[in-house]
Amino acid sequence: MCADDNSDVADSAVELFRVVGLGARACYSGKAALVAATEFRPILCLLDLTMPEMDGDELAVRLRTQTGALPLMQVAVTALDNDVSQERIKAAGFDRYLVKPVEPVKLLALVDRV
Repeated sequence: MCADDNSDVADSAVELFRVVGLGARACYSGKAALVAATEFRPILCLLDLTMPEMDGDELAVRLRTQTGALPLMQVAVTALDNDVSQERIKAAGFDRYLVKPVEPVKLLALVDRV
């Protein structure tokens, strides 16, 4: 699953995953991602750190609580690459982070790890 308020970013990641044969879903807000996760049950979530209504760090914590024992790798995807964003990523318990723009090869490498 990819949650990003920039639909081009979310749709591109989902399309890349589909091309290699993986099921994927795009969500354009944190609230939509919470709803989708109950039905879709993702094992990998790409979460934009800065979204309106609910930031990716809050979403990460809520998804972990909501999905319980489900194996879930969470990756922060952000244009921010500074000390403040690093602290937010760490505090939310993200497994990894990627700085935008993300190269498709890096996304596919994450899939191999999962």
